[in-house]
Amino acid sequence: MDKSEANRDGTGSLLKKVFSRYEFLRSGLLIRLFKENFRQQAHLYVAAIVAMLVVAGATAASAWIIAEIVNGMLVTPDLAYASLIAGTVATIFIVKGVATYTQTYFLSRAGNRIIAEKQREIFRKIVHSDMHFIQTHVSSELLVRITRSAQAARSVIDTIVVSFVRDLFTIVGLIAVMFVQQPVMSLIVFVAGPLALLGMRWLLAKVRRIMEKEIASTTDIIRLIQETTSGFRVVKAYSLEPQLEATLDRAVANVERRSNAIARIEAATSPLMETLGGLAIAAVIALGAVLVLDYGNTPGELASFLTAFLLAYEPAKRLARMRVSIESGMVGVRMLFQIIDHPVALTERPDAITLPHGPNAIEFDHVHFAYRDDQPVLRDLTVLFPAGKTTAIVGPSGSGKSTIINLMMRLFDPDSGEVRIDGTDIRRVTFNSLRERIAYVGQDAFLFSGSIRYNIAAGKPGASDAEIEAAARDANAHEFITAMPQGYDSDVGENGGRLSGGQKQRIAIARAFLKDSPILILDEATSALDSEAEAAIRDALARLTAAKTTIIIAHRLSTVMEADNFIVLQNGEIVEQGDPKVLLKNQGLLRKLYDHQILPDL
Repeated sequence: MDKSEANRDGTGSLLKKVFSRYEFLRSGLLIRLFKENFRQQAHLYVAAIVAMLVVAGATAASAWIIAEIVNGMLVTPDLAYASLIAGTVATIFIVKGVATYTQTYFLSRAGNRIIAEKQREIFRKIVHSDMHFIQTHVSSELLVRITRSAQAARSVIDTIVVSFVRDLFTIVGLIAVMFVQQPVMSLIVFVAGPLALLGMRWLLAKVRRIMEKEIASTTDIIRLIQETTSGFRVVKAYSLEPQLEATLDRAVANVERRSNAIARIEAATSPLMETLGGLAIAAVIALGAVLVLDYGNTPGELASFLTAFLLAYEPAKRLARMRVSIESGMVGVRMLFQIIDHPVALTERPDAITLPHGPNAIEFDHVHFAYRDDQPVLRDLTVLFPAGKTTAIVGPSGSGKSTIINLMMRLFDPDSGEVRIDGTDIRRVTFNSLRERIAYVGQDAFLFSGSIRYNIAAGKPGASDAEIEAAARDANAHEFITAMPQGYDSDVGENGGRLSGGQKQRIAIARAFLKDSPILILDEATSALDSEAEAAIRDALARLTAAKTTIIIAHRLSTVMEADNFIVLQNGEIVEQGDPKVLLKNQGLLRKLYDHQILPDL
């Protein structure tokens, strides 16, 4: 092996040691973070870095000028020279002030843009993900990641940029001043540096684990608050206040304990540096006195050295704590990329086509589906939902009714078999063209925060007030809406919390009516309505489902007895199918469900 090869091997070995010691380098997350964010904001960071270099130079110059001040005013007094020095000092600090402002401004702009972009990226990931992603990530966890993780990305970049540019170059400049003015004393100071680094190593091992546990506890707090507000009636009905308070107390105590642990670790760096710094200062003062009194050094050189040494203390302390800050921030960065990199199981084909126009018949052809491999929900299901007809899907809970709807809307793909609309496999078409054909109302009517008008108009963005009002009338909602203080501009509250269950359901139905899609899916859509409202909705449905392919899921058979066709499911298989009046004459599952609900004979 020649010398060059040995040098390369030695360098490679050194890099491996560095990367193995610093987990955030070994994982490649830090490189990726800079690659994806620093380049986009390069013009802002370049401006901030230039300003930081000016600040570093001005700081070094302010230490250097001390020698001239002391010598020019005390050793060889000269009024003209003193005036020149005064002007120089003023210039140095004016330049430093302008540069500090520039650095702070551009660094903040770049950081704020990174937070905004990462929050947008996480939200895009959420809204374009599949149901599996939503089912495996609770909302409180996503909330923490979209806020703290984005902030962590900015924090890590800011820490590295500031430390490696402003602080590092400030220290380099000040060290240069120290060595020029007092080389012997400078060597003494640097004995304390390695000792400080040794003291830092044991502080870092705990930081990452503590931060991960702290974030998990914060997630628990957010989840508990969400559940408490969403299930407030249940909390009151079952007097759950003491249990919830105890749960929150434990979660808050965990966050507090771990925050204190982080604070304790971070705080330990300051006394460590201060103790070593104090010892170094004592040694410098003692040696400086000897050098000035016995070896002819000027007071200005000593004063300049001391000034540079003291000015170097704060940036050196920040550099010493940099790894702690980076390790803490990288926990959030890791969580950020876990969300961004989460694979999307349900994707649109690159060659996806627009769903061709047709009568909108829906067909399941030997469809098999399971949420878990060992628990099939649909078993070799073959069925046709005729175009322009209303088909009711009934059956006991867990029979696969909602799964059929999920597959129609392509929230999941079948494990085998095909779901087709007018003969076209829906996996071959674009998401937009598929979902433009479908209007949906679920059993849990979801409303967005905002006005009633906004929630209805979600079915057809840009709809006129007349169209919105017509949809509300069709859904039997216009009367109660106009009775509210602000009418259609009334705020529904979080998830419609200011409305009754029946009112929420009718607004959701109005939204679907406004969309006026050729395929209408109603999943327990009238479950929250009283008898009078339900009768009005049935009349509206009879008008609005004309010539539409309508699929209705209902446990209450009274809401679907006018359907053209019944599909009766049990354990993921069709056990009965046909005209409901004919099926009721048999002694099958539909008849049992019918008798169980004590409905009058037709």
